[in-house]
Amino acid sequence: MSQHDKNNEGRRRFLKVAAGGVAAATLLGTLPRNARAQDLPPLSPTDPTASALKYTEDASKAAGKKDPKDACFNCNFYQGKAGAARGPCQLFPGHSVAAKGWCVSHAVMI
Repeated sequence: MSQHDKNNEGRRRFLKVAAGGVAAATLLGTLPRNARAQDLPPLSPTDPTASALKYTEDASKAAGKKDPKDACFNCNFYQGKAGAARGPCQLFPGHSVAAKGWCVSHAVMI
């Protein structure tokens, strides 16, 4: 076996191991996040970030809302499951928001 063949074989082995490592890390990285989604504490409307973004638990009572249909459940930042009462939001990491809530950063899903 020539030196060139040995180098190619070593590269192939490295790429296989690296690809397997990336796949495993991706899978393991999503498992804890999904498991914790139900355990997130509810976001308090008095939280500084929630106050700044005018978060409210009930979108029907939100001041400044333009579209009456807007709510957290149809926002691009909301990551809760369909039909769930609460779910995580990218804007409020570490907390869950009410699916029927609203804030000024509402972004309609396309």
